[in-house]
Amino acid sequence: MVSVDALTVEFGGTTLFKDISFVINPKDRIALMGKNGAGKSTLLKILAGIRQPTRGSVSVPKDCTVCYLPQHMMTEDGRTVFEEASQAFAHLKEMEAEIDGMNRELAERTDYESDSYMALIEKVATLSEKFYAIDMTHFEEDVEKALLGLGFRREDFGRPTSEFSGGWRMRIELAKLLLQSPDVLLLDEPTNHLDIESVVWLEDFIINSPMAVVVISHDRRFIDNITSRTIEVTMGRIYDYKANYSHYLELRKERRMQQQKQYDDQQKQIAEAREFIERFKGTYSKTYQVQSKVKWLEKLDIVEVDEEDTSALRLKFPPCPRSGSYPVVAEGVGKQYDGRQVFANASFTIERGDKVAFAGKNGEGKSTMGKAIMRQIEHEGSLTLGHNVQIGYFAQNSASLLDEELTVFQTIDDIAVGDVRLKIRDLLGAFMFGGEENQKKVKVLSGGERVRLCLIKLLLEPVNLLILDEPTNHLDLKTKDILKQALRDFDGTLILVSHDRDFLDGLVTKVYEFGGGRVREHLCGINEFLESKKEA
Repeated sequence: MVSVDALTVEFGGTTLFKDISFVINPKDRIALMGKNGAGKSTLLKILAGIRQPTRGSVSVPKDCTVCYLPQHMMTEDGRTVFEEASQAFAHLKEMEAEIDGMNRELAERTDYESDSYMALIEKVATLSEKFYAIDMTHFEEDVEKALLGLGFRREDFGRPTSEFSGGWRMRIELAKLLLQSPDVLLLDEPTNHLDIESVVWLEDFIINSPMAVVVISHDRRFIDNITSRTIEVTMGRIYDYKANYSHYLELRKERRMQQQKQYDDQQKQIAEAREFIERFKGTYSKTYQVQSKVKWLEKLDIVEVDEEDTSALRLKFPPCPRSGSYPVVAEGVGKQYDGRQVFANASFTIERGDKVAFAGKNGEGKSTMGKAIMRQIEHEGSLTLGHNVQIGYFAQNSASLLDEELTVFQTIDDIAVGDVRLKIRDLLGAFMFGGEENQKKVKVLSGGERVRLCLIKLLLEPVNLLILDEPTNHLDLKTKDILKQALRDFDGTLILVSHDRDFLDGLVTKVYEFGGGRVREHLCGINEFLESKKEA
């Protein structure tokens, strides 16, 4: 369907990838993997036709529709949510107007025998056949289903898009793409701004759709559930596996072990050849063998071993001071915004050492409850913090609140006190900000690097209650695994707002569900909670 042939991308004297070729077949579900900077997003943009390669080509059939959802986008205002999502069908309105125009022209003309008149009849017949093959009768219902599935409420449909945050606008754009029923859908980190229920809805939509999908994502559960093929971009080339992400990891490990063995065997042969040449280079009777080995060395293709990302985040929260038995006690807590009751009469007790998840659709009050516990906002009812509770807080916008003009080192140096000031460079090195990296200004850091910097700030003083609101957005899979293990080992109390099911699995043992103006307690892990929701 879509053919990629000998694609090469070079910029600034660096080759991102060279002579890569592959085909996207109908109904393919492909995960595009590789370390940060390998060129995944660039490749997706080339497939979308919005960036050109240095050499090579991408061939897309005429009747093939390719839609692309970028990681960051600029959206226009001026329409309501429903009107903007309905733009998915704008091309059909244009097609209908074109058919009407051609029918009017046919009615007005009298040159019935001319070639141009016959050509017009043929054109209107072809376009009409294509138009009437598309079921437009339920388009409003389809728009509604897509918007509700992605977390909008019916009362949101008539609101201007300008009232919504970037994450919600991304959902409108995603709804538009899905409603167009493209042949190929390209998605760059689509789950970053979705809640768990919306991620599950998107999974089901993709699984039950006939379109081909190419996705970049750091959500392990999501890509495992929707993909059956993995293309790894590494060291300027690609490896294509007919396997989902988890199986690909096993196959990649086997591939690297085989490469290492071939490399070691070849290096042994090279050493033996060089030793022979050095030993017998002046011996007349061995001249032919010496020359033969010299030529062999000159023509030899050195076996390459695929790079391993050996940079390792060493994350360990310091021992925490002991808090009282009940760090957080909520009694009849409620909150309203602009006359809308977000939640009411929420009562719960979080015990020392609990690791809990706040779950539910976006807009139901998960982050609001975190702010209430932090005493950043006023609320109804009472929230009591236990004896000696010391809080570390990561908000969704923490990364954007960093001073962009400071360097990484200055950011930490400004807030570090006591003995830790002597170990700032060691601490930064442990978070992959070693050497020149700690002199980078915050404004040039990627989203993942900013999150890592915020995590360092959390480690600078011992806390016994961590409240983390979507800490895994922009983190790669490896860093998420390291953070998850550090939180498992954390001996304090944890409140976690996250849409990442794989991250929550095995980490939390209690779920507070936010929805319908209420907060319900579930004494189980995230998987059991989601299963109970399916059965309800």
